[in-house]
Amino acid sequence: MKLVRGAWKILVGIKDALVLIAMLIFFGLLFGALSAKPGPTVIRDGALVLRLDGQIVEQPAEADPFAALGGSAPVHEYRLRDLVRSLDKAKDDDRVKAVVLDLDSFGGGYPAAVDEVANAVRRVRDGGKPVLAYATAYTDSGYRLAANASEIWMSPMGGTLFMGPGGSQLYYKGLIDKLGVNAHVYRVGKYKSFVEPYTRADASPEAKEENLKLYGVLFGQWQEAIAKARPKAKFADFLSKPGEVITAVQGDIAKANLQAGLVDKLGTRFDFGKRVAELVGSDSNKPAGTFNTIRYASYVEANPLPTGGDAIGVLTIAGDIVDGRSRTGSAGADTVSKALLDGLAKKNLKALVVRIDSPGGSALASEDMRRAIMEAKAQKLPIVVSMGSLAASGGYWVSTAGDVIFAQPNTITGSIGIFGIIPSFENTLRKIGVTTDGVKTTPLSGQPDVMGGFTAETDTIFQAGIENGYRQFITRVSEARKLSPTRVDEIGQGRVWDGGTARQIGLVDRFGGLKDAIDEAARRAGLKPEDVHAEYLEKKPAWFGQFVEKIMGPGDDDDDASSEGSDAFTKIAAERRAIFARALGDVKRIGTGAAIQARCLECEGLGGSFGTASASASDIKLLDFVLAKVTQ
Repeated sequence: MKLVRGAWKILVGIKDALVLIAMLIFFGLLFGALSAKPGPTVIRDGALVLRLDGQIVEQPAEADPFAALGGSAPVHEYRLRDLVRSLDKAKDDDRVKAVVLDLDSFGGGYPAAVDEVANAVRRVRDGGKPVLAYATAYTDSGYRLAANASEIWMSPMGGTLFMGPGGSQLYYKGLIDKLGVNAHVYRVGKYKSFVEPYTRADASPEAKEENLKLYGVLFGQWQEAIAKARPKAKFADFLSKPGEVITAVQGDIAKANLQAGLVDKLGTRFDFGKRVAELVGSDSNKPAGTFNTIRYASYVEANPLPTGGDAIGVLTIAGDIVDGRSRTGSAGADTVSKALLDGLAKKNLKALVVRIDSPGGSALASEDMRRAIMEAKAQKLPIVVSMGSLAASGGYWVSTAGDVIFAQPNTITGSIGIFGIIPSFENTLRKIGVTTDGVKTTPLSGQPDVMGGFTAETDTIFQAGIENGYRQFITRVSEARKLSPTRVDEIGQGRVWDGGTARQIGLVDRFGGLKDAIDEAARRAGLKPEDVHAEYLEKKPAWFGQFVEKIMGPGDDDDDASSEGSDAFTKIAAERRAIFARALGDVKRIGTGAAIQARCLECEGLGGSFGTASASASDIKLLDFVLAKVTQ
């Protein structure tokens, strides 16, 4: 019998292996078929539809194949440079008769990224092309885009309310105390507020003061942009007394929006589709309300990045800065450094642009990437830093390798500070009758002891290490920016700055976007900007991730560009859910990330729909898991 059972197990193993091999072959062939390019993409006359059912980001995160196979809905992300390039191409493309912005499910983005896309939309409109926007209800970020359209449509059953930056944040001190967890916090920086949720039950006066300053500047820039794009729109009352405005129209928010000039037309998607069809035409064989469509993904594919001329390397550092390797969407020191060193060895680069869009993270990883960039400087390449939406804390640490720094007025930067958090559970264990004991041969034997507690000597050493890291940070900035260490400490201490103020105090050199930085890098290399191309030094997603993205990527397949809408209240609820998801993600990152971090808390609350937390796909997955467990 043992022989029979053994043979049976072998046969079952062979069968499982053959099934696995067959599945891999099938998916490989399917991916190959989807990736095959028998000829150039054909673009026919119609409306270029931008159905932005996700966030605008610098570098989209790699799709999680297991989440997709498990049935989880993908979190769509749109690469900033692709959106801007597509809109600039559409402006002069005779095949593009109009641009349609479908903003019903728009997930927002950081202010600088949204502004870049909004400005590109405005260039299309100023070039004479109709731009039409539609949503059931516009978010703050969505309206920043829509304000530049020639026609703003909204559902008569919808309505737009402006939130502005700010809101509540979770603080865990009470929970930590009840559980008996001892959060050992080591920090330098009076305004380094990332640790406050673990040490306080509320925000410190210093944190509130700095947040109000930052949010005030960014919200003022938003209002100026809206007033410039829609000079006749009366939106001030919606900011100062929304209750009074809505009550005056008996709760009909859409009517209030129309009367104030915030929108041009109220209508259903069917009405909107008929209007677009009047401008771009439609297929007589398709139902009324549809129109000739140019799909965004097809248009991006038909307009690839230029490759002529000398190569200017563009190294992207986007997302959380982490130790080791990473997927796209986060910046692992090993992954980013390898991409740079491979580019230096193989690409014949004439200069390097470091594009940073990160709230920071591991201090060690930040320094590792800075040193890799210094290798390019050692090879006599000009180094130009281009800050995207944010380059704070660890992101600014990396920026110190540049010869010149570009930023936008609403880039979020600074946060020069450092901290570490390590929990111990001696009090938790004592609550359930568990204690620890043992022998020690040195003051550091068994330390840090997360079960028995930390010694005073251990705390002293860790705090000294954090202070040394801060001195290194100050030194990097002082040497790079030609400022005294005392002055850097004054503008440091964890303070977060908008790009405009950062330029005034010497943390930034010039205003400009990525193209401005590439042009400057070309000039510093003795080349004409028109004679170079950007060579992006990025890790390509794994083939299975690419496959999943092709299968479950952004939904722009329907000719009428329809999408699920939601009213103002539903959108607000979704934004609050994102805050909770981000908070859970922060707890996970603190617990599993580097012990010593240079990270900005304030920055991460501005990445959604202006003032709401930007929750990543992994954050949302974690929230879904927690809620599922709670409701079981």
